[in-house]
Amino acid sequence: MSTPASRPSGRREIVVAPAVRPRSTSRALSWKGLGFGASCALIWGIQPIVSKVSVADGLTAADVTALRFLAAGIVLFPIAARASNFPVGRLGWARAAVLAMLAGPPFSLAIVGGVAFAPAFHSAVIGPGMTPIVAMLLGLIVLRERPAWGELGALALTLIGLVLFSFDGFAGASAREGAWRGDLLFALSGCMWAGFGFLANRWKASSMGAAAAISILSLVSVPLWASFMTMHLNEVSIWASLLQALFQGVVVGIVALYFYTRAVALLGALQAALFVPLTPIVTALIDLVWLGEQASLTEVTGMAVVIAGMFLCIATPRG
Repeated sequence: MSTPASRPSGRREIVVAPAVRPRSTSRALSWKGLGFGASCALIWGIQPIVSKVSVADGLTAADVTALRFLAAGIVLFPIAARASNFPVGRLGWARAAVLAMLAGPPFSLAIVGGVAFAPAFHSAVIGPGMTPIVAMLLGLIVLRERPAWGELGALALTLIGLVLFSFDGFAGASAREGAWRGDLLFALSGCMWAGFGFLANRWKASSMGAAAAISILSLVSVPLWASFMTMHLNEVSIWASLLQALFQGVVVGIVALYFYTRAVALLGALQAALFVPLTPIVTALIDLVWLGEQASLTEVTGMAVVIAGMFLCIATPRG
């Protein structure tokens, strides 16, 4: 902090040097940022497990998607209501609708639908692994951004890891029969998330404002697509529905988003992004302990390669 300059006078102006933040304060903020980032990785890592639980509870992907945006829409309604152009705000209707198609019901249907065919930890590897690959392609095609050789190497490593990780499912291994369907849905979700991030960044959408607009538009759209899909909400317990509504809609859709923005503010975008590759590790460990879905040697190797590629994608300097 610096003091305002004094009015012109014959005296020498006294300039106060900017205050340096005490090292203990910086250290405290760093620890707080690490806590926010680790909490994000934990929440994102648990999400596929909770999605898999919904299948065991008798809920369909359409059920979980409707519950997710019902909860998120109710909680974020006050934020959307404060927008000058309710509920889309500065984004406008066209841009908000595009973002809702990329990060709204289709995205949720792909993720939750995928765990009906493939193990939960596949979701945490394939979706996040596809995201930087598609993001690079969008930058190359739309913005004519030429990736550096280091980026290309990192993305190639990620792609090799994804092929290796999905080999059992596409090869028809008995333990992964039909898993290729889920893997394709997870890959689709990664593509949609990359498109969402690309456009949200290009349109300079605020995180909470965009989340509020997407949640409200997604909630309004439920009657349009729910009538064409199988739903079992009236056949499952209220506790199963509450779990999905609160975790998917509030914890993932709102709390994790807030935690991540706080981690970015305290640590910087690069350091905060380094928590993203930790998600597959969290999911795989919880999946093994809670659901008993064990990764094969091929999947473990592929996962390690994907995680290494993701870390390099984030850490490689942009050319």
